[in-house]
Amino acid sequence: MTSTRTHWETSIAGVHREFDAEISEQHPDERIAWHSTEGPQQAGVVTFHRIDPSTTRVMLQIEIEPEGVVEQAADKLNIVQDRVKGDLRRFKEYIEERGGASGAWRGEVPQDPRR
Repeated sequence: MTSTRTHWETSIAGVHREFDAEISEQHPDERIAWHSTEGPQQAGVVTFHRIDPSTTRVMLQIEIEPEGVVEQAADKLNIVQDRVKGDLRRFKEYIEERGGASGAWRGEVPQDPRR
C-alpha cells in the first residue's frame, strides 16, 4: 500500500467489516479526510483545533452507508454513534499516555481539486 492507502477493520453490533480507504487530504496536526475505495461505503474527516499548548479539540465527521438489517437497526439505535464516541475517548487516552508523535509518516496530501 502507498502512504495514502489504509486498511480498516470494524466490528459494531456483532457485524465485522473490512475495507480499504484512500486518504484524500492530509495536513498534519490539522486535518485528515478519507473515503473508502472498496467494500462498505464510508467517508470522513477529522480536524484538530489547537485551543492552547496542552489542549486540542478533535472533531470527527463520518458518513457511512449501513448495510443489512442489523447495521440499519444499530444506526437507528445510535449504537454506531456511541461506538464512535467510545473510540474517540480511547484515542484521547492513547494520545495522552503516549505523550508524543509516533514517528509514522506525516506528509501533506493536498485536496484533489476534482473532489
